[in-house]
Amino acid sequence: MKFETGSLRYDGNGLIPAIAQDAATGDVLMMAWMNEEAVTRTLETRRVTYWSRSRQAFWVKGETSGHVQELVDFRVDCDRDCLLVTVHQTGPACHTNRRSCFFTAVRGGEEVEIMTPML
Repeated sequence: MKFETGSLRYDGNGLIPAIAQDAATGDVLMMAWMNEEAVTRTLETRRVTYWSRSRQAFWVKGETSGHVQELVDFRVDCDRDCLLVTVHQTGPACHTNRRSCFFTAVRGGEEVEIMTPML
């Protein structure tokens, strides 16, 4: 069956959440948003492209930072309302210079930083 970007279930703003996972380690790196055009660009270029809600513009991961996400696999969840992109990540995925955006754990009712910046 041919994949159609329009078959995805975008929210009222035309966006769908996309979770980035390291293809080698399985670590969850980040979550960001894509619109239909970002999905198309990601699949065509193999460079993960998101939609920046704050800038209202396309965001090719690593375009300015050099922390590129090269697409390995593109998956759609069972409800077609969330994406999983497995990637080869160059450098940190998080804007805080950490490998992952998920660097805070809640343990025993306290927030604990479990990952320090890479740079």
